[in-house]
Amino acid sequence: MTPRTKAAALLAAAVFGLPALAACSSDGDKSPAPTAPIVDARGPRAEVANPPSTTSVDAGFARDMKVHHTQAVEMSFIVRDQTQDEATRRLAYDIITTQQNQIGQMTGWLDLWGLTQTTTDAPMKWMSAEGMAAMGGHAMAPGQTMPTGPDTPQMPGMATKAQLEQLRTLKGPQAEVLFLQLMITHHQAGVAMAQDGLNHAQSDTVKALAKGMVNGQKSEIDLMRTMLAERGA
Repeated sequence: MTPRTKAAALLAAAVFGLPALAACSSDGDKSPAPTAPIVDARGPRAEVANPPSTTSVDAGFARDMKVHHTQAVEMSFIVRDQTQDEATRRLAYDIITTQQNQIGQMTGWLDLWGLTQTTTDAPMKWMSAEGMAAMGGHAMAPGQTMPTGPDTPQMPGMATKAQLEQLRTLKGPQAEVLFLQLMITHHQAGVAMAQDGLNHAQSDTVKALAKGMVNGQKSEIDLMRTMLAERGA
């Protein structure tokens, strides 16, 4: 095991209380975690001469996907504290590390393009009609905003405030099942968003990250469906 691999295993143990010896003492175990590829945030430097506009697909994708990812990270931290199941906690760790890295990349893009991190535009305004239909949502008219309330998601596919509170109250297998159900729905919408970004963004760097998200989250959806079946749900 290389020092870098050992350090990653120790970080997982520190954050999640997972047994580090499983990763550190078995050099023969080479099975990788299902993660999306990391794309260097410096990639868009070549596009600075003609950066995406604030109303572009690229900017909208970066802003909305940051919000979407932030909730996935939040749900993963919640379930980490609600169960001792190692498979669930490792999945949560993978989602946290992958999506926090991607949030950092998208934040860097917006800074590099000279754009604000947030906008007053309605969520998903940048998406095509086909993309919105794929994620079970509908494009919003100019000036229209998402309804708010404990039973209303911030974006299609996202968990509601009430669902997040419910997740916080559950323990063990019940928490695992609800987390997996919510995250599958969350990932399905994320895949639709990423696919729309891949189809319509102007930046090759944005397209590369979007493609990685599609592949990575589809893989995690398959894994989570298997985990649900193992739990009889």
